[in-house]
Formats: sequence, C-alpha cells, structure tokens
Amino acid sequence: MVADILDAQANKLVGELGDACVFAHTDVAREEDVRGAIDAALGLFGRLDCVFNNAGAGGVDGPIDEIDADGWDETMALLVKGVFLGIKHAAPIMKEQRSGSIINTASVAGLRTGMGPLCYSAAKAAVIHLSVCAAAELGEWNVRVNAICPGGIVTPIFGKALGLSVEDAERNLEAVTEILAQAQPIPRPGQPDDIATAALFFASDESTFVNGHALVVDGGAISGLGYSEAQDRFAGLAQMLGAEPRTWPRASDK
Repeated sequence: MVADILDAQANKLVGELGDACVFAHTDVAREEDVRGAIDAALGLFGRLDCVFNNAGAGGVDGPIDEIDADGWDETMALLVKGVFLGIKHAAPIMKEQRSGSIINTASVAGLRTGMGPLCYSAAKAAVIHLSVCAAAELGEWNVRVNAICPGGIVTPIFGKALGLSVEDAERNLEAVTEILAQAQPIPRPGQPDDIATAALFFASDESTFVNGHALVVDGGAISGLGYSEAQDRFAGLAQMLGAEPRTWPRASDK
C-alpha cells in the first residue's frame, strides 16, 4: 500500500509493480486519511506487518526570528504529526497481532546542527525521540519502532527546499548528485536504495531484536561536517540550481 499526495508518481509506481502495489491518496497530516489508508491495507491483506512513515519535505525555512508561525505549524504537522498518526493507527492492529515493525524517517539534521533548516531539524529530532518512546511502550507486544536518519540522499527534496517546483527539482538531480558527492567521507552521494535497504532490514525478521534505534545512513557526514561547511555547500547547490542562496547572517557579518 502506497499512501501519498503525489498521485502521478504513486500511480506510476503502481503501474510498475502491478498487483503487488495499491495506492491510497493520503495527506499524512490528516488523521482520517491515515486511518483510512491503514484500514484499507488491513482489509486488503488481512495483516499489518510493517508501516514506513516516510512522507516529508524541507518545510518552512529562514532565520529563527523570521520563521512564519503558520509555516512552522504546517511543517510540524507533516514531519511530526504525520509520524505520530502512522504509529497511533498501526499500534492497535500490531498489538493484537503481537508483532509488527514501524519505521520512521528522521534525518541526520535531527542529530546535528547545520544539516538542515531549523524547523526541519527540530522536527526530525522529535521523530527520533518519538520513535524511542514508542518503542519502549510497544515492545511489550513485540512491536518494534525504529528510525532511519538519512544524510545527503539524491532526491528532489533539496530542490524543493530551495523553492523549485517538483518537476524542476526532479530535472536538477544531476546538480544535487554533484554537490552531495562531496558532502561526506564516502565520495559518492547517497541513493534512495541506501535508505530502502535500511528500511528492508527493519521490516524483516533479521531485525527482530532491534528496537528504539536511530540508524544513521549518511556515508559518515555527521563525523565532522561543520555548520559553516554545511551552509556553504547548501549555498553552492542553490547557485547550481539557479535558486536564491540561503545563508543566514552572523553577528560578525554586521
């Protein structure tokens, strides 16, 4: 079951996978949508073995004294409330089964400063702790909750965070690839398959004794990338994509 608001991309995936995949249009910030998607999956397949809370976007951006409060609420609704709702509505089903794996996408931005916008970073830190707390609560029923913390992965999220449309962000993945190849000790960018492999591990019986863990998949980026370096690289990416550079002023600049 694929639950998303991106109908075109989801329907393309359904076309590729055939009967193995079903799509439900879902806004993860709306409880009725999340409940409906999970109930539909249970009705179709008779069980709910895994839920992967993976919806996300860069969200509201800017220096903290300029962040729009409504934008903050919308970003938190997508990145934190959406994960909470996925756990909430999966939990009673998995508790009754006495088994299940819930996987939440967090980020290295939830572990270090300078790895993403402020609101996004705070939201991802919340996802990590939410995962740990839910794991402690649900482990008694053999229900596991873990988080994945990606680093620089080649997806349209970078272009969209810089204000590009979905289509333009997807067209500019080559520029994203070039920048991200230099963003960590392993000299290549992260690929979606790197995250998919981590999710498959958490979903499989190979990880039945792993619970409440935040798995960093970043090529070693958090081992030493400083705030200034991260800002410089993000500004360089913006320039390559033809977008407005995003660097925040420091007191020493004035």
